[in-house]
Amino acid sequence: MSAKRLSKLDAPKVLKDDERVMNDNDFIVSKTDTKGFITYCNQTFIDMCMYSQDELIGANHNLIRHPDMPRIAFKLCWQLIQSGEEFFGFVKNLRKDGGYYWVFANITSSVDTNGNTVGYYSVRRKPSKKGLEAVMPLYKQLVDAEKQGGMAASEALLADFLKKNGTTYEELVTTLQAM
Repeated sequence: MSAKRLSKLDAPKVLKDDERVMNDNDFIVSKTDTKGFITYCNQTFIDMCMYSQDELIGANHNLIRHPDMPRIAFKLCWQLIQSGEEFFGFVKNLRKDGGYYWVFANITSSVDTNGNTVGYYSVRRKPSKKGLEAVMPLYKQLVDAEKQGGMAASEALLADFLKKNGTTYEELVTTLQAM
């Protein structure tokens, strides 16, 4: 009998205002298949999210999706990586105990020798403090917009924000991380 695959339905329901901060030189590494099921995770990932390797392997990566994260960020992420582009972004992750941790994520496609996408590879590092301070109010506005008008409302809000600031999503997050 195989173990149950964990998903966001198995994530903690009680959230704690308890942040774990990554060390400056730490890197979280994970790999998934094309559906987002974890096929590899390093020890730093295990330590930060507080799930065991056995719990993580085979689990959907959305297990650690924090409800404070706007869904539009993940829609954008999937659009980029499924088209062969890289995703960079600030992500608030949910720990097994209900606490959280922030990362600056880079996600890219893993391809076979024929160029076919066979999965995704993600490396996360400590986000810049100033970048987080800038992105957190935007994320709150996007989540609030989603609660009021769904994904379309947050997508419109993000597009308007980027247009008003004369930037693209990619330029915004790389600039914030460099702060």
